[in-house]
Amino acid sequence: MKFTKMHGIGNDYVYVNCFQEKIDEPSRVAELVSSRHFGIGSDGLILIGPSDKADFRMEMYNADGSRGAMCGNGIRCVAKYVYDHGLTNMTAITVETDAGIKALELTVQDGRVAMVAVDMGIPELTSNGLSVLLDAAGRSGLTKEQIWESITVGGREYEMIAISVGNPHAIVFVEETDTIPIEQIGPLFECHSRFPDRTNTEFIQVVSPEYLKMRVWERGSGETMACGTGATASVAAAVLAGLAEPEAQVKLLGGTLNFSWNQDNGHMMMTGPAAEVFHGEIDI
Repeated sequence: MKFTKMHGIGNDYVYVNCFQEKIDEPSRVAELVSSRHFGIGSDGLILIGPSDKADFRMEMYNADGSRGAMCGNGIRCVAKYVYDHGLTNMTAITVETDAGIKALELTVQDGRVAMVAVDMGIPELTSNGLSVLLDAAGRSGLTKEQIWESITVGGREYEMIAISVGNPHAIVFVEETDTIPIEQIGPLFECHSRFPDRTNTEFIQVVSPEYLKMRVWERGSGETMACGTGATASVAAAVLAGLAEPEAQVKLLGGTLNFSWNQDNGHMMMTGPAAEVFHGEIDI
């Protein structure tokens, strides 16, 4: 199997061009290639293929082989791959995902994609059993009691805001991200009975209304260097909580993402880099 290793601010995946390759057991392959000791080493596997609904289709699998609906860092790398490898010459493309069709704008420098802006769609509030799209109408009238949800994890009570961006996120605000024992509490959040399909958990430090720091425990992958959907959900949660502005930066372990949340139609734009590391061939 030919592959390309890419990353978006450290959130790394193995990419396979399924216009040329056929993957029969993607979950098994994801586990194989993701192993950092016995495989290539990655947070998961992303397949790039044709779509009858958009310009391309992206299928994403976590390191444990589970299927993911969407990956913000991963989809930026999809855009870089299809342009840099000659599958398109367009700088505005659409990509079909399990979380819907996403529109992307590519910034090209010296013939290669350097930055990608992604319309992440409208975040959805899922705290306390709600399902509210966070456009202007959806946000109108929301109360503090609806936004915040209490959860007991590891014998301690936390206040969180639950947001879906095609996949589930639990956002917890902390004083300092550097000292969070994420290896201990991350798995407890991920597998809590509150989340029957497991959850991604973001621990957020508000440095200023325009600047957030974040660490993330991703379901199926553990702590990763970055999570684009998690950062999107975190900006939405911080704005709802009155802690951040709709135009904000999020600093993750691997780098920084920029966000712009349209308060009228509810769409969140995420902009960040994408990088190709190497390509090769592996016997699967």
